[in-house]
Amino acid sequence: MISPMFPICARAMRLAGALLLAVAALTVPQAAIAADAPPKVTVDADGTVHVPAMAVPVSSMLSPEAKQYMADHLHDMQNAEKVKQVGGVPVFMEPYLAEAKAAFATTMREHRIGGVRVFDYAPKAGIAPRNARRVLINLHGGGFMGCFPGCAELEAIPVAALGKVRVVSVDYRQGPDHTFPAASEDVALVYRELLKSHRPEQIGIYGCSAGGMLTGMSLAWFQKHGLPRPGAAGIFCAGLTSSSNGFGGDADYMTAAVGEARPAPAWPTTTPPTWTALPYFKDADPKDPLVSPGSSDAVLRLFPPTLILTATRGFELSSAVKTHTRLVALGVPAELHVWEGLFHGFFYKPDMPESREAYAVILKFFDRNLAR
Repeated sequence: MISPMFPICARAMRLAGALLLAVAALTVPQAAIAADAPPKVTVDADGTVHVPAMAVPVSSMLSPEAKQYMADHLHDMQNAEKVKQVGGVPVFMEPYLAEAKAAFATTMREHRIGGVRVFDYAPKAGIAPRNARRVLINLHGGGFMGCFPGCAELEAIPVAALGKVRVVSVDYRQGPDHTFPAASEDVALVYRELLKSHRPEQIGIYGCSAGGMLTGMSLAWFQKHGLPRPGAAGIFCAGLTSSSNGFGGDADYMTAAVGEARPAPAWPTTTPPTWTALPYFKDADPKDPLVSPGSSDAVLRLFPPTLILTATRGFELSSAVKTHTRLVALGVPAELHVWEGLFHGFFYKPDMPESREAYAVILKFFDRNLAR
């Protein structure tokens, strides 16, 4: 039986304990208290924020599969052997590619369109009647320095199979052997040829990372050379700005460490910053809209409906947000979708709920915006 005096005794004990803690605190040296206090964030006169070392756990909002994927990815990015490419496929991507081919039944025909090598994908189940006259052009990622066919297949296979649509992935010329405008020229050759059998509003174009950048550059190239605007575009894992550390903005300093396990660049810099570190853009002018379409409102205003995908740990996050903001301000129908807790190109792993969400967004967008 519980004593009726228990509530009173409990309150008295709590009060006594609080008094003891207060007395003990008076006897603790102030230096010890300061040592236990968290380090302070400091701010310079110009607004530069100095953040002390901190631990950032994997987001609690991710699916169990994505939590493990996030951890695996961060470890992979610190392993030089995992990021090497073998036959155009980064080693860490090999299991993702196996997952994609096991999960999504497609056929692939390697041939040339407009003289440019392409991998032409179609679902084994057949193209849906609504997509009979539609085609998607995929421009793969890889920093303009490889990842074909690895990135191309991971960007094209799920889309072709789930959407029951044809996807043409372009093996465009890359650095360091080739420089701007080689890739834009190759995309235009493929596009010109497809225009012989498709209306422009039936053609969509999309890509991830370097492919997302190239999507914007290609749209600018089409404008410059009198080619009709395609029906819709997708700028994924990218934006239309760049820097020597990535895509520019806050994300250069805030997301690369927690998304790619690499430290933020030093600040202030000891050398003048460059606009990009990619050899493909050697001697290119960042003020040229064909290189940096985000620098020209006149070019952006003529973009088709545009879908932008990114994630809160993607080092392209700032650029993606900036690009979306500018397109909307200029009256372009644009959508921005941001995935919590994930990183640059997260949907390359197909066996994950968040990747399936991204595929669904992509397919619904193109279905809404492309003519039949």
